[in-house]
Amino acid sequence: MDLKTLLITIYAALGASLALVPLTAHAQIEVDVNKGVVQPLPIAIPAFGGTRGADIAQVITGNLERSGLFAPISPQAHIEKGLNVAVQPRFPDWKAINAQALVNGQVTVEGGRLRVDFRLWDIYSEQQLLGLQFTSTPENWRRVAHKISDAVYERLTGEKGYFDTRIVFVSETGGRINRTKTLAIMDQDGANPSYLTDGSYIVMSPRFSATSQEITYMTLRPEGSAIYLFNLETARRESIGQFPGMVYAPRFSPDGGRVAFSVERGGNSDIYVMNLKSRVSARLTSDPGIDTSASFSPDGTKIVFNSDRGGSPQLYIMNSDGSGVRRISYGSGRYTTPVWSPVGDFIAFTKQTGGEFHIGVMRPDGSDERLLTTSYLDESPTWAPNGRVLMFSRETSGGPPRLWTVDVTGRILRPAPYPGSGSDPAWSPLLN
Repeated sequence: MDLKTLLITIYAALGASLALVPLTAHAQIEVDVNKGVVQPLPIAIPAFGGTRGADIAQVITGNLERSGLFAPISPQAHIEKGLNVAVQPRFPDWKAINAQALVNGQVTVEGGRLRVDFRLWDIYSEQQLLGLQFTSTPENWRRVAHKISDAVYERLTGEKGYFDTRIVFVSETGGRINRTKTLAIMDQDGANPSYLTDGSYIVMSPRFSATSQEITYMTLRPEGSAIYLFNLETARRESIGQFPGMVYAPRFSPDGGRVAFSVERGGNSDIYVMNLKSRVSARLTSDPGIDTSASFSPDGTKIVFNSDRGGSPQLYIMNSDGSGVRRISYGSGRYTTPVWSPVGDFIAFTKQTGGEFHIGVMRPDGSDERLLTTSYLDESPTWAPNGRVLMFSRETSGGPPRLWTVDVTGRILRPAPYPGSGSDPAWSPLLN
């Protein structure tokens, strides 16, 4: 079939002047992510031609393989070599190695700009599914690879990708007693880690805003606790104010205009919300129990939180003004750290049953509860922006915490690619 070139060109500012040009679109193959058992799709991703071409293909391969939905075929098995994006591949060569999809590309550098052209092919229908061109600065090649990964993922699954994102987390070093906790940030594949605090004080519960450019987190020093806002573009840090008692568990509203947090006084904790423009805060709960870990629904109208007002930590939902509180968890065990999916269909949580911890999900009405993981200590789930994957921290008996991921079905469970010790992760929205 002849390729049909779209008549419009879309340019988007993505980080360092990344531009995208859509070329074609014809769908034949797809990955059904909602099947009971997903057989990973065999996909071939040979090294792209040109400078950084092999590196870009390697990043794409790693992204798609870690999703659990794709099975990249070893380059050693490839029959056709030296593909050209302007020429159709030799489809029989790819059928012979059972590839169902093929991604090939070319990298060129002209006038200090990096240009990457790539194609996604359906091998058995012998059609091009997708063709895109990205331009950026040469040092931004990893982001180009993530954008290509997102495009391939979306084309073949029908869902948005999550690869062009970052993770903010607490990097932990040292022994269990005198452990240093540093605020850190990295790409979702563990690349480009950097450290935002010096480790001289404890940091906890970092969270992204909807813009991806601002985070909020808690600090704990001998003189007390505080909640800060940190702008990743300007490196400006500011406290949201002084409060009597300990303040903790901050989280942005979906529009980034408010921060919910807890204030502890005399053993009792309540949830507050601050308007960041006016710096006026409102108290939302007044129960004698411990109310904490507030997380907004995607539309900002409701808040899920955990409270021990019923005798043990359970999950509750209330309107964003504090009214209409109702309990949603009724299983055995202790429920904590709820976080609403950015898609809105599930709430993730940590659950303790006996001596085991789990990451689980349930519907906002409390139905369809599912436990996705079980270990010595799993906690602090955070959602990828497409609502398909969760990252969390896992600790073994006597070992340091590590970052792990699990998909919403619980079938695809694996350690995150960050090699160091980390806890309390928070996933950014897709980058702009």
